[in-house]
Amino acid sequence: MTRDLATLAVPPGADALRVLPDLARALDGTGPALLPFAAGNEAPALPPAPGAPPDLALAVGTSGSTGRPKRALLTTSALQASARATHARLGGDGQWLLAMPAHHVAGLQVLVRSLVAGTVPVAVDTSDGFTPAAFVAATSRLDPSARRYTALVPTQLVRLLQDPEGRAALTRYAAVLLGGAAAPPSLLAAAADAGVTVATTYGMSETAGGCVYDGHPLDGTRVDLDDDGRISLGGPTVAHGYLAEPELGAAAFTRGPDGTRWFRTDDLGHADAGGALHVQGRVDDLVNTGGVKVAPRVVEEALLAHVEGITEAVVVGVPDGEWGQAVAAAVVVAGPATPPALADVRARLHGILPGHALPRRLLVLPAIPLRGPGKPDRAALRTLFGDTPTQ
Repeated sequence: MTRDLATLAVPPGADALRVLPDLARALDGTGPALLPFAAGNEAPALPPAPGAPPDLALAVGTSGSTGRPKRALLTTSALQASARATHARLGGDGQWLLAMPAHHVAGLQVLVRSLVAGTVPVAVDTSDGFTPAAFVAATSRLDPSARRYTALVPTQLVRLLQDPEGRAALTRYAAVLLGGAAAPPSLLAAAADAGVTVATTYGMSETAGGCVYDGHPLDGTRVDLDDDGRISLGGPTVAHGYLAEPELGAAAFTRGPDGTRWFRTDDLGHADAGGALHVQGRVDDLVNTGGVKVAPRVVEEALLAHVEGITEAVVVGVPDGEWGQAVAAAVVVAGPATPPALADVRARLHGILPGHALPRRLLVLPAIPLRGPGKPDRAALRTLFGDTPTQ
């Protein structure tokens, strides 16, 4: 029997904790399954959900990386399996700080983990946006005797590490989950130098959030790479398809001979000698320049590691009459730094990157446009490049 489905308006910031009773009822089956959305937006339509699993708890929006957001069908068992595997990896149950929007899967999972652990979460006041001061204030309200956890995106971690009080607050956490976007090695090194315990996470709405931590799958999760490096994720946290889109779901979700549910992602990756997964980026983010494919993450990491003053970098492919696509880099620089020129960037990276991977266009921005919880909006960046000259 298909469960009833109801919309759930999720307020921002500290008010997000108001949805905990509804979420608890969705998980234990005493209330309807929920379709969360950001309060203040128009409530989404409630299409019929034939074939939805009987223990459906949430229909969670995907990030819309392809420009077409979907709703992943997550069951109570999938959400609970994710929460328990997370606590097992981190060293035990604890109290969570909510620091990101709770209508996205990363924020929802902070609340789900709290319910599963039987602890009371605290939320950051984001009425003025995310600020280190608000994070510090919220951290002070956590139980000092509990194991403390939070989940952040890289831009939040950057801001906190740059603020002395924010940096000190981070050291009070047993673990800081970091996801939503690629974490530059330089950022992870800065966190380690500050004594902050960070666990990088990889996952998506279709896997009930992060299911691979620091390159290694959580208990029960399996990772498979096809011959082209396309990543598939399997295990108890995988969704049961997409709301009202059975054909799309059938193409993305499969069940193995042993009954394991699998989700074929749009990401490419490889395993290192120690078996750790390294995600190189989305298939459709690869830049095809002069007939050679360039993984944006490789260029982004080189920019952050080797060009002085750059604190954030996102690389996209933009149309180019000569090359088909040009490697285009959007960067944010530290406040007092002189913005780098394209020629200087290319010269600095010469010999570090192959010639075809050197940026041919450059934009220095005050901030990278974002989509969802911390993901760079690559479509918006392609538009911003416009007629920027090519080298």
